[in-house]
Amino acid sequence: MIYRNLLIAGLIIFFQSCTGQKAPKQEIHNNDFNWTITIPENFESVSSADWEKMQNKGADAIEKTYEGEVVRQAKNIFIFRSDQLNYFESNYQPFDPDVDGDYLESCKTVKEVLYETFMTQMPGVKIDTVTTVEKIDNLEFQTLTMKVEYPNKMVLNLLIFSRLFDKREFTVNIMYVDKLKGQKMIDSWRQSKFTR
Repeated sequence: MIYRNLLIAGLIIFFQSCTGQKAPKQEIHNNDFNWTITIPENFESVSSADWEKMQNKGADAIEKTYEGEVVRQAKNIFIFRSDQLNYFESNYQPFDPDVDGDYLESCKTVKEVLYETFMTQMPGVKIDTVTTVEKIDNLEFQTLTMKVEYPNKMVLNLLIFSRLFDKREFTVNIMYVDKLKGQKMIDSWRQSKFTR
């Protein structure tokens, strides 16, 4: 079973074991998308190897729910975290509507897969989802917001912003428990720039 970026990391909130280095506020520029963003201070980088380990656990949860294999093609742009439960990540992967189908339908499928996987693999959670379109630097992004409340009252917020650039899907994922840190990531994303 092939799914585009499913924010698999949202399913690994209990499997935190990676290490990184503290980072001051820093600017990142990605030439592939002519995109510049400033990462908030006190976020540490997460290595691609550690991130992959975490994603494997999330992929396992999806595979158990759907009894199929998750094929990931995403390439990381950056991965940062603050503490154990607040993550800021961006990636891209190929998406050809002629091969992969309608992009908006694919976005809908992502929402359904995430919702069903949470409900199946983590009984007792309450989930609210909202899908919208949001403009970032005058570009429209499909936006999925999920609020996941665990039985212990911890609330995990997941935001997925994605859009097609030709035949590549660009995605920014924000996951947080700490509202202040979440807002810093959201502000950083919303103030980022795409040079055209």
